[in-house]
Amino acid sequence: MRTNIEIDDQLLKEAIQVSGVRTTKDLVHEALRTLIIVKKQKDLTDLAGKIDFHNDFDHKDSRKLRAVSEDP
Repeated sequence: MRTNIEIDDQLLKEAIQVSGVRTTKDLVHEALRTLIIVKKQKDLTDLAGKIDFHNDFDHKDSRKLRAVSEDP
């Protein structure tokens, strides 16, 4: 789709620098992909009170198991 929009030159320049893309078209596509990802992420505050934790779960013990399996 072809669209003409006015974009703040300084904002565009900074976005290209931090993103590492080479063209304005690539920048807009990257920005749209990033927006979609961010908007689809579940807000963790929405999960407050909805997760059941096991009081007897030992997270340190699970780390030991992981460390043993990672040894060569």
